[in-house]
Amino acid sequence: MRYVRYLLIISVFILLAPIYSIAQDSDSDSRTFGDDLQFPALPFYSYGSGLGLTTPDSTFRLNIRFRMQNRVTFVNEEDDESIEATVRRLRLRFDGFVGDPRFLYAIQLSFSPGDVGEINDGDNINIIRDAVFFYQPNNQWNIGFGQTKLPGNRQRVNSSSALQLTDRSINNARFNIDRDFGLFVYYINDDPDIFSYNIKSAISIGDGRNWTQNPSTGLAYTGRIELFPLGSFLNNGMLFEGDLVREQTPKILLSSTYHFNDGAQRERGQLGNSLFQRRDLTSFHLDAMLKYNGWAFQTAYLTRSTDNPITVNPANSNDFRYVFSGSGIDFQLSYLFTNNFELIGRYSTQTPDDEIRVRFPKIDQYSFGITRYIWEHALKIQSELTYSDHTFLQSQTSSNWYLRFQIEIGI
Repeated sequence: MRYVRYLLIISVFILLAPIYSIAQDSDSDSRTFGDDLQFPALPFYSYGSGLGLTTPDSTFRLNIRFRMQNRVTFVNEEDDESIEATVRRLRLRFDGFVGDPRFLYAIQLSFSPGDVGEINDGDNINIIRDAVFFYQPNNQWNIGFGQTKLPGNRQRVNSSSALQLTDRSINNARFNIDRDFGLFVYYINDDPDIFSYNIKSAISIGDGRNWTQNPSTGLAYTGRIELFPLGSFLNNGMLFEGDLVREQTPKILLSSTYHFNDGAQRERGQLGNSLFQRRDLTSFHLDAMLKYNGWAFQTAYLTRSTDNPITVNPANSNDFRYVFSGSGIDFQLSYLFTNNFELIGRYSTQTPDDEIRVRFPKIDQYSFGITRYIWEHALKIQSELTYSDHTFLQSQTSSNWYLRFQIEIGI
């Protein structure tokens, strides 16, 4: 694995090598860079994707957005019933550029209890989700430094505001690689009319967002490739679920991610409780997406492996913490009617490795949802019914289900 690590580092620097010459040859009018970075000379105010402000000389731009998800859920878990009402997500985002449209920034803060989490002694408060600087020398290259999402599986990288159902799948909850602090290098080469591809890579600390405990030399290495055999999706359609633009020709995404976390300190790499001993984690993701004329299908295979998923408390041999190793598969199908009602179905199966089956069951989960889009994903009403089967060792089983209503609003 040491040689793999060195190879990934060398690869990132090879990707970075052309950037200086590209930047030197760039047009002096920096407003030509990016898809939405041309501004008039006067102060600029917009109410499209958020509220935008630009200085008269176009040397600074600030865009402000917010979003919230309010939900109520009726839960039946082994005949124990309850009603949960909560603000699931409350986010505030700032992005723009400073001095030159090639120097971009993105800041995202979270305030809901589920986002911040319980604060234990010695932990940091988890308000900061994203704080990242990007240098965009042209429309293909992006170089980032800071904290943001790793280039993982498609559903995880998509914003939670762009989901068709009220939450991501159980496999995303267990196997995603989430946010981290590091260096990000992306090469974007997408075209709606011809075969296209994106290449994304990252070298990060491996311990997740806002982590300052027990610093080490172990790092995480991520590489992702995205292929568009029939051309890229319209209006960045791979970044949101459902065929809201009603693609007039079929569009396909095929992608994969490899992630190696050297000496991970937490149960799921960037997430979870601290392990009693460090473990090397390897994650592999495969994704596919198809959209055409209101129909949308996506599937994913996610896996995490390690040599020994069980760690033991040195002070108490009966106290264990586990790496969640295993695999999962998701299938999701939807159809958007012309009146902006959408039907969604999802099936997920999750299989933990044998070593941890004493703690974690095999899960089969079935979800059905109805969504009414009022203003695309920015304002929508969602309802969802989800049923789960849990199979433990010795074939013991249990089941639970929930019925949920949610309103999403944001700019």
